[in-house]
Amino acid sequence: MKLALLFFSGLLFGAGLALSGMTDPSRVIGFLDLTGEWDPTLAFVMGGALLVFGGGMLVLRRLGGGKGCFGCELPKADSEPIGKKLLLGAACFGVGWGLAGFCPGPALANLGLLRVEALVFVPMMALGMAANRLLGRG
Repeated sequence: MKLALLFFSGLLFGAGLALSGMTDPSRVIGFLDLTGEWDPTLAFVMGGALLVFGGGMLVLRRLGGGKGCFGCELPKADSEPIGKKLLLGAACFGVGWGLAGFCPGPALANLGLLRVEALVFVPMMALGMAANRLLGRG
């Protein structure tokens, strides 16, 4: 049952990316281009996702007593201050996202479509993740 729910969740996420056009890197780059022809689509997608996630978490916290699906613990607020590692990681993510027009979810969706950009981006993303683990940072 758990595997079926995870599969359905991933399928729903991928369908949402495809329907919203977020698998197209030019949409993301258009959102980041504030001085040119700005495309607000990504802002609406992120807002919709935030509403769905926030509503889901609220329902799970109220009805589940702090437990998620299958009895797992729901995340609590992070009390750690914003540090150098977080800022550096966010900057690297943002620069990579802006240059490629991909973040991990749409990149994996595009990998399934065999887009050349994703065929280059995803292995490089995996290499970066492996380097992070090897350096003992993750």
